Amino acid sequence: MSENLLMELSGVAKSFRSADGAPRLILDNVHFSLAKGEIVALLGKSGSGKSTLLRIMAGLIPSDAGKAVYRGKDIHGPASGVAMVFQSFALFPWLTVQQNVELGLEAQGVAALERAKRADAMLELMGLAGFGGALPRELSGGMRQRVGIARALVTNPDVLLMDEAFSALDVLTGETLRNDILDLWDSNRIPTRGILIVSHNIEEAVMMADRIIILSSGPGRISSEIGVDLARPRTVDSIEVRALIDEVYGLMTMRQAPETRAGAVHPAHPGYHLPDTDVSHIEGVLDLLSQAPFNGRADLPQLAEEAGLSDEELFPTCEALALLGLAHVEKGDIALSQLGLRYADADQTLRQEIFGQQLLTHVPLAARIRQQLEQEPTGTSREEPFIELLEEFLKADEAKRVLEVAIEWGRYGEVYEYDFHTGKLKLPDQQEE
Repeated sequence: MSENLLMELSGVAKSFRSADGAPRLILDNVHFSLAKGEIVALLGKSGSGKSTLLRIMAGLIPSDAGKAVYRGKDIHGPASGVAMVFQSFALFPWLTVQQNVELGLEAQGVAALERAKRADAMLELMGLAGFGGALPRELSGGMRQRVGIARALVTNPDVLLMDEAFSALDVLTGETLRNDILDLWDSNRIPTRGILIVSHNIEEAVMMADRIIILSSGPGRISSEIGVDLARPRTVDSIEVRALIDEVYGLMTMRQAPETRAGAVHPAHPGYHLPDTDVSHIEGVLDLLSQAPFNGRADLPQLAEEAGLSDEELFPTCEALALLGLAHVEKGDIALSQLGLRYADADQTLRQEIFGQQLLTHVPLAARIRQQLEQEPTGTSREEPFIELLEEFLKADEAKRVLEVAIEWGRYGEVYEYDFHTGKLKLPDQQEE
């Protein structure tokens, strides 16, 4: 391993067990390295295994195959030179800010006086001087995340792993904290030698990273890698930054070549991981796209800005539009299909009719539900058989979410109905005997 490398992954794979006990591949054959002096951003859609990969690097969970190495040594359990910042702040509410920051030092056996001295210095560096005696509930979200970052940095880690560290904050607070971290990094006021950021936010990745890595989904594999040769601080409206954001959008929306691996799940299968978006988002984006200034075609970053949607919201909505045959997504652009343009001009009744037809044609889970209901003498069925079907391919919570999406879409398209009190699906009333 090169002396310049801090961490290296070789052929890493990870599976989790489905409800029936069968393994479900989350990560496959991942090769990755983090060198001294670089910030790397890891992007990918929900379910691509980003957080799982981060936890393997932190030593919180083991990989099933391949090797994860920190400074030439295999990672078996938490490494002393690696610290992690979580999206949820992960503070102990009954401990003061000072006590929360000192936790890692206490675990390392650092004496009380030294712990207090180092914690005080880190709190001051993070703009929290004078808040050591406060409880987390007394702080704003941005200040709580500063405590989480201070707790990670006070142990003087070589590697800082950040899992969606800014996503729980409002836009302005997140941008301020991100800029403060970059200022500390670029001015060498923190001892950390490498940072890996997991994010859903493309703009955030471009503004922060020296290198951007994109994970594909189902299972997670590295599909693209982009070097960012732009000096910091970067200006979000500069031509170079906007061009790079466009490039990343294009790579994030690029369709992957069909898998031939046994057990792969594709849109043509009922176990396909339906995009997590609702009808209001689908129609809202479609209506916006159909009107001026877009007139049926848009650059995704511009559409995201105009729609006021985060990347995490926009990508599944665009995927749903493409899945239903209402739009085409290619190279960071989205364009309404002829059917999508017709849909935009249709009244509510025709919209629901088109939505239902496309749902049955392109979403096998919805077609399976409808077929099952038509075969039942009562025209009804409990939801459990469909949950069990999905759990052959998805974790239990994901299976439940996918069915919820299919139910909402099906109810809107009047393909079937759902009784929330009984948990039963049924054919629309007009088709019941």
